[in-house]
Amino acid sequence: MPMLPGMPDAVTGRPLKAATRPPLRTLDQAIARSRDIIAEALDRYPIVARQALVSGGNDSMVLLHLVQSYLDSSADDAVVHVNTGIGIEETRQHVREVAAGWNLPLRVLHPRDSYEDLVLGQVIARTGANAGIRSVWKGFPGPGGHGVMYRRLKNEPLQRNRAAIIGSHGRSRKVLYLAGMRWGESDRRFRTAAEIDPDGGIIWCSPLVHWTNEQMDQYRRLYLLPRNEVADHLHMSGECLCGAYAKPGELDEIEFFYPRTAYRIRSLEKQVKAAGISACKWGQAPPGGKQPTPGSIAGRLCSSCPAPLAGQTDLMDLWAQRGLLTPAPVPEVAA
Repeated sequence: MPMLPGMPDAVTGRPLKAATRPPLRTLDQAIARSRDIIAEALDRYPIVARQALVSGGNDSMVLLHLVQSYLDSSADDAVVHVNTGIGIEETRQHVREVAAGWNLPLRVLHPRDSYEDLVLGQVIARTGANAGIRSVWKGFPGPGGHGVMYRRLKNEPLQRNRAAIIGSHGRSRKVLYLAGMRWGESDRRFRTAAEIDPDGGIIWCSPLVHWTNEQMDQYRRLYLLPRNEVADHLHMSGECLCGAYAKPGELDEIEFFYPRTAYRIRSLEKQVKAAGISACKWGQAPPGGKQPTPGSIAGRLCSSCPAPLAGQTDLMDLWAQRGLLTPAPVPEVAA
């Protein structure tokens, strides 16, 4: 019997790592499954708008190419890019060029609160016990601040976009957000990504959830998809540089390729320090800083976030039960 991901290694007793996982489906089978997922979402829910969420990374180009034929049934169908305000301009330009080149409508969303105002403590709570009294955050975020940054910079504009389309008709009208989350993208994704995930007036749909890295590469080569140089340089899309989970030396790496972006971050560091805020270094949490809540999820659209904490559901068994783990080889495609 072949060893499958999630099965314990005979020597260590630990589940097999991603690097040892066998090829899953053929590329044609993966594409067919993706279309089945989208068809199921469209059949189950009263969808009035279909929107492809594109970060600008190379994986999101696969998503957009695959789903572009679905973006033609409503005035609100569109490619959606969230300009977090703390990203790399070259990535935004890449999204604009691809949408224009493929003749797809592009909707760029902006958060209500800027990253600068958040770290400078200038965003005051609007609801709850601290409404009108306290800042929602102050200083550069460490891991404990990622949830705040995700909600304010990404989720808030997406929710506002949803409200503009369906208003209060959450039960009878839904917006389909086609997103590129994949189980194989990271350990955290493997445990949190779902094929179809209803969330009030939003139906999150991840048609690539079962795709492997090999299948993504094969699809890019097969269709000669445009690549984002930011993703090639930094191994991330660069659409959000909140710094909550930045790796050591990341800002220096950004500065090497994109000095204007790094200059802006370093200038903000000086402003934060001058304001007397202890968390004044981008990518570094202050000693004793807030830690993530056990079992919390960083956010659907943050692919570079770390693995989940103890207690989160592992979908490995579910993946096998659904027949997504097969020994079928992935055919090679000539470059």
